[in-house]
Amino acid sequence: MDFTWTPEEQAFRQRLKDFLASTLPEEWERFSQHGPASPDLTRYAETFCGKLAEEHLLTPHWPVDLGGQGLDPWHQTILAEEMWIAGEPRGGQYMNVNWIGPTLIKYGTEAQKARYLPPIAEGRALWCQGFSEPGAGSDLASLRTRAVLEGDHYRVSGQKIWTSYAGLADTCFLLCRTSEDRKRGISILLVPMDTPGITVRQIPSLIGEGDIHEVFFDDMLVPREALFGEEGQAWEIIAYSLVNERLGIPRYSLARAALDRAVAILRAEGRWRGEAVRIEAAHAAALCEAARTASYAIVTRRAAGERIGPESSSARFATVMAERRVAEFVVEYLPEALADAHPYLKMHHQRGIVAGIAAGAAEIQLNIIASDVLGLPREPR
Repeated sequence: MDFTWTPEEQAFRQRLKDFLASTLPEEWERFSQHGPASPDLTRYAETFCGKLAEEHLLTPHWPVDLGGQGLDPWHQTILAEEMWIAGEPRGGQYMNVNWIGPTLIKYGTEAQKARYLPPIAEGRALWCQGFSEPGAGSDLASLRTRAVLEGDHYRVSGQKIWTSYAGLADTCFLLCRTSEDRKRGISILLVPMDTPGITVRQIPSLIGEGDIHEVFFDDMLVPREALFGEEGQAWEIIAYSLVNERLGIPRYSLARAALDRAVAILRAEGRWRGEAVRIEAAHAAALCEAARTASYAIVTRRAAGERIGPESSSARFATVMAERRVAEFVVEYLPEALADAHPYLKMHHQRGIVAGIAAGAAEIQLNIIASDVLGLPREPR
């Protein structure tokens, strides 16, 4: 793996840094600590993403004919890193450009592409993903939300939980059951969130305003054309989507930036003394670097056109470990950050404490690593 950046990649990163410096408001750090799904940040994200789109920086990794520049996965990684270091001013729209859009490009009908891709490329769309359920968290094969085809419509009934952005989203990427087969019985519907029969309730949370919700579908009717892919194809589509999702969220970059900020504060305040604080900072830095290199190994394969499989879970879990260690370091040595003394560190903490849940629970990632990467048996022999 080559650890050097080309001059063109360095220039792209500097362009992003300059754009962020000239675009983000002075009060951004305090503003961003309320969470990526807060109403205020979501409204700001639409303005910010519109400006990104004008500079051709919102979807540079998309094909040129679909609003992108056809840039490679390394440019996508650089873009995501700089956005996360800044506190992710794209809000929930990072999901649109990282995996909703590419998945639509690969599996969508021409009508679906024409309807949904332009608003994403212009920074006007916000999606939510209807995956987890009360009895099916990260085990998607256990989901029970049911869609029954009745003539030209699907009738949908069920419940989703822990759904980010549902209260403000335009469209839901909804997983539902269309047959009894555990995996091949799952299908995907693209559902406008203003469809009659949808009820959204916010779940009180420690991680910011408006981040998570439960969503109820009560005999909701959606047209047959809302089916995404074929009936029973969801497992294949989600496998493709989640690789893009997990690699498109470089939380390690925000964790490392928060750690560097914390160390700088401790040095300035004369609290960078003693062996314990330095050892703990070194452990956290090492985990951040391990997560970064694990992710880069996956990006290297993507850039070479190789198929990415369950090994992406290893990079995902390495990032969880880094996030947790940095959050624990801040709590131990700069606890005043949680009382608004250092907004950037509080912002990271709010995102860090859910790192092991978002985009697939850490325990599920460990199961995937054990069974699909290491080939360990599921039952003792």
